Amino acid sequence: MTDPVQLTIEDGVAVVRLDDGKANAVSHALIDQVHAALDAAQADATAVAFIGREGKFSAGFDLSVMTQGADATRGLVKAGGELLMRVYTHPQPTVAAVTGHALAAGALLCLASDTRIGSADLPAKIGLNETAIGMGLPWYGIRLGEARLSVRHRQRSVLQAEIYDMAGALDAGYLDELVAAEAVVDTAIERARQLGQLPGHAYGFTKRRLRQALADEVLLGLDADMETMVPPGS
Repeated sequence: MTDPVQLTIEDGVAVVRLDDGKANAVSHALIDQVHAALDAAQADATAVAFIGREGKFSAGFDLSVMTQGADATRGLVKAGGELLMRVYTHPQPTVAAVTGHALAAGALLCLASDTRIGSADLPAKIGLNETAIGMGLPWYGIRLGEARLSVRHRQRSVLQAEIYDMAGALDAGYLDELVAAEAVVDTAIERARQLGQLPGHAYGFTKRRLRQALADEVLLGLDADMETMVPPGS
């Protein structure tokens, strides 16, 4: 089995390719390797680009773990929340190339990233489907939805599990820009390169002021939230 994350530094951009050969499930291995990639980005790059595999950005948390019971579910969902809050507050620009389906934790990674590039040419599904699968949305998911989604779509997205195509996801707030399907990856890397030219100290300082209070609130209450969360099918 190959690593689900590959990192390269390309013209100052830490290009983080997510590819487990399947649905890009958010597993403990993927979480650990994205943390390592963010460490490397701070040392060797000025921006980060998350790149999905063809047809899949991420289908959400690893079902092989989520079906092992409440404790395993809570452990993975907690680790995922910690990673998402790190991405949300990462001091460098973060750009996501949404190359296909982005559901549940995959959609949350879109919300946590600064800039999100997709394509109306791709037959992708994007959204928070937790309610539809019988899972209570973690507090960090609700707070990311409040912070990044359009007010017009917030109830439909966070509470009612509405799933969007790429054009709908742009309107809802999961995406920022639509390009041709073949240009999604290159555009995301170029946007990251451009944003990386902004003064890094100012970008990180302002991002902390914009987002750190939300992250601190989420992380402070994360253990308590996991104790009360509703696992899938409960």
